[in-house]
Amino acid sequence: MSKSTNVVWHEQSITKEDRREQNGHNSFVLWFTGLSGSGKSTLANAIAARLFNENVRNYVLDGDNIRHGLNKDLGFSEADRTENIRRIGEVSKLFVDAGQVVLTAFISPFQADRKLVRDLLAEKEFIEVYVKCPIDTCEERDPKGLYQKARQGIIKDFTGISSPYEEPENPEIVIETNNNTIEESVEQVIAYLKENNLI
Repeated sequence: MSKSTNVVWHEQSITKEDRREQNGHNSFVLWFTGLSGSGKSTLANAIAARLFNENVRNYVLDGDNIRHGLNKDLGFSEADRTENIRRIGEVSKLFVDAGQVVLTAFISPFQADRKLVRDLLAEKEFIEVYVKCPIDTCEERDPKGLYQKARQGIIKDFTGISSPYEEPENPEIVIETNNNTIEESVEQVIAYLKENNLI
């Protein structure tokens, strides 16, 4: 990819703080990471609905959906996965600047890539939510039939099978979806946000 040249940052007349004040809440990223089938998208959407009902402006960025548009030119090699997360990080930063809560549901298997996104944002603007679930449970669920294809060698570079998943070392929140209901998981995240005065 060619790099942009002769580009100068243009300051906006409305600040992030202005937008937060108008919205009546903070803006930040809830970054859901975990294996395929762990429940990231289900949980992100359930929390989004809860936040919406509490008048918290939010938007969900889902891994599959993003690959239909913004990142449809990317594959699943390590380099493409890194670029996928870099782009999502930049989009997420725009949502935060717009005063919204953005919920991202991406496997994001590499610690370095998640750190890259965290470093784009200010303190308390990146909340890593590790959606922890044993791989055998994820395989039993296998809602898209991906594990079966990976085991058969049809899908290459599949996280947890032929490509590594690096567990978060110090996530803000750990949700064990094999032990908790969706309702309990939502309550756990909402409680964290309220305890930290984020909503």
